[in-house]
Amino acid sequence: DAIRQVEKKSALFADQLHHPKIKEVRRSGLLISVVFESFEENKKIIDGCIERGVFTDWFLFAPHCMRIAPSLLISEEAIIHACSVIRACCDL
Repeated sequence: DAIRQVEKKSALFADQLHHPKIKEVRRSGLLISVVFESFEENKKIIDGCIERGVFTDWFLFAPHCMRIAPSLLISEEAIIHACSVIRACCDL
């Protein structure tokens, strides 16, 4: 059942991740890349997310992109919460 929900959950991430600092959201299943202007901007947002309990990182080959790779069992509520934290950290 978790596998059947992957596309729906991935689309929810994409729908929730809208902010002027977010240049693009790329996704393949629940492996999601949030593209920012620079590594410095991405790092500041990642640090803010971690301080607020949303654990994420960047891609080694694309340091300006935030990596989101949640469990297949992540709830819709957790997705909405994580995305609200990411958007809030974009305003820091």
